[in-house]
Amino acid sequence: MKSLCIVGGLVVLSLLAFSSSVYAHCQVPCGIYDDHARVHVMEEDSVTIEKATRLIGELTGLHDATSHNQLVRWVKTKEEHANRIISVTAEYFLTQKIKPADPKDEAAWKNYILHLTTCHKLMRAAMKVKQTVSQENVDALKKAISALGALYPAK
Repeated sequence: MKSLCIVGGLVVLSLLAFSSSVYAHCQVPCGIYDDHARVHVMEEDSVTIEKATRLIGELTGLHDATSHNQLVRWVKTKEEHANRIISVTAEYFLTQKIKPADPKDEAAWKNYILHLTTCHKLMRAAMKVKQTVSQENVDALKKAISALGALYPAK
């Protein structure tokens, strides 16, 4: 009985130690998909990124401790939400939703390339908002999310 408890404890600890925060979905695959819900979460993330970008700009010139603290928190928040977008795009759309197509099937291949390039543009836009404090880059991110959303409309 004692060895069973030890083994069970090790299994639980292993699962906790080796699991990572995945915002996208499981990789079982479970077969439970809601593409538009993922897009909607990315839209919410982009609104948070937009607010963070604005507040970072407002806080930059201030020199009190509270403003510095808030500045760091908003930078961290902007990074986290951009990383979520990258994670969902890679771990949900690229790995589970977009299936390779036969290059000989011209229509399927064209659709495959469209989906890949849309995801790539989205991931690059999310990377750019991490690197900058630019409303222009936030707008590009929102446009990229919208382009992905057009490929996966609500049902």
